[in-house]
Amino acid sequence: MTAAAYDPHAFVPFAVTVDLAVLTVRGGALHVLLIRRGQEPYEGAWALPGGFVLPRESAETAARRELAEETGLSEAVVAALHLEQLRTYSDPDRDPRMRVVSVAFTALVPDMPEPAAQGGGDAAQARWVPVGEAAGLAFDHGSILADARSRVGAKLEYTCLATGFCPPEFTLGELQSVYETVWGTALDRPNFRRKVLATPGFVEAVPGAARLTGGRGKPAALYRAGPATALHPPLLRPTEGHTR
Repeated sequence: MTAAAYDPHAFVPFAVTVDLAVLTVRGGALHVLLIRRGQEPYEGAWALPGGFVLPRESAETAARRELAEETGLSEAVVAALHLEQLRTYSDPDRDPRMRVVSVAFTALVPDMPEPAAQGGGDAAQARWVPVGEAAGLAFDHGSILADARSRVGAKLEYTCLATGFCPPEFTLGELQSVYETVWGTALDRPNFRRKVLATPGFVEAVPGAARLTGGRGKPAALYRAGPATALHPPLLRPTEGHTR
């Protein structure tokens, strides 16, 4: 078929949206950035930031635009985010307004600022919410959030991302806490320590430095992030029902 013979009206039109699952660790708990919807459908419900892709923009451009508009985060903060495309959600009934296909993105980032108390666009409010409290989200955003948490959990298995959530000099206990927070499970301390120290380039000891961590034990040694970006071998999550 030639381009001239192509009839775009032969196909039912549908909209494309973007949704963003932006995660961070705050106060020892995994948080997700949510907006409270200011209009129907699902007015008053919490949802992931997102919106419709405009005719002349890419999905990633739309994702950054919607994130800035709905949360009030600065353009500099939004532009610096490393967004990873999660997957496409295309159930025919996922949006009550019309057929809508959504391209979802996720990011796990440290040191995220507070969003504006008053949201923009169709968002009445924006805030960080503990993932464990993010229930009853609008549309299929609960499924998107679950998929995002699984994806970022996997990134901790194969990359050195976890050190970015620690102070410049940290104990192995602090690093373990990041893994436990994101994975949602307790880890065996000696086993975790052994695996971290056996992974080339993951962490480097800070000579002569130590920190009291409470209790009567001796001060804990301090480490800093090593030069590696990927973990070989990976630091795998415990299988369900077990700790490592």
